[in-house]
Amino acid sequence: MLIGEVAQRSGVSARMLRHYESLGLVRPSGRTDSGYREYSGEDIRRIFHIESLRSLGLSLREVGRALDDPHFRPSELVGDLIRQTRERVEAETELLTRLRRIDAADPARWQDVLRAVALLRALSAKSGGLRQRAALATVHETPVPVGALVEAALTETEPNVAGALIWALSRSGDDGSVLLAEGLAAPVAAVRERAVRCLARMPGEEAAAQLRQALTHPDLAVRRYAALALGSRGAADAIPTLIDMIAEGAHDTDAADALAVLANDAPQADRIAAGLLDRLARHAAQEPARSRLTQALADIPGARASRALAKLSHDEDRAVALTAAYLLQRREER
Repeated sequence: MLIGEVAQRSGVSARMLRHYESLGLVRPSGRTDSGYREYSGEDIRRIFHIESLRSLGLSLREVGRALDDPHFRPSELVGDLIRQTRERVEAETELLTRLRRIDAADPARWQDVLRAVALLRALSAKSGGLRQRAALATVHETPVPVGALVEAALTETEPNVAGALIWALSRSGDDGSVLLAEGLAAPVAAVRERAVRCLARMPGEEAAAQLRQALTHPDLAVRRYAALALGSRGAADAIPTLIDMIAEGAHDTDAADALAVLANDAPQADRIAAGLLDRLARHAAQEPARSRLTQALADIPGARASRALAKLSHDEDRAVALTAAYLLQRREER
């Protein structure tokens, strides 16, 4: 079969066939009397093998090695191809994400596009100072998509930079809270913790709603941070978790402060006092849980808390009794 017919049937141009020949990939088995290349059936099968291997992403050099080296191991090559393909996919995915973010920023001019690209790069810079300045710039200079800020916040480890990102997110409306809440489902505990900490500093009812849902999260750390945030906002849903935190000695001082905020409402004050007394009864022989629960009654107003302290001032545990007596005296002096 002459080169023109081979090109027509195989889809490989005559020019490429000559290139293959120059590289030694395939050589026509014969020549016509006129000197034209003549390909045999075996030559044509080799051409199809070459094209098949090229379709996998192999270079022509790798194709030649695969066809001619008797010691060549396909598994190694396939492994390399998988790795290279992953890298290309990751690079393309990163590019697609960047383009979508720029598109979401709705740039009107090329200058806006360039500024947005610069800020997006700065948000992932190695320098914490650069990341912080970029976060601040998103508010007053060049806005970037909320999703980019959320992604940066969920991966940020430096407190100052995280604060700047949350400050920028707090001006994004409910969208920021919704996207941050998605981080609560992350497989990495550190990301879940960052998500709930960020939500705790977000204003608005949407953030509060997401925090309420987080009270039933399977991650104990998420539940505790959500309770602290809700308690400071006056959300009574957090009371049981806050009392548990005091009993267990987990951020117990912060939990007691949150309960004090909630206790400004008289009905809630009675509920909190009842909850603390219930936990005291359940921790009858457990120290220092009883001391922490007793101390938490200090800032809970109302007759119920006062009666509880009066009773605890005669407790069998001397430390609890002294603490209760001191707190009761302070209440009477107010």
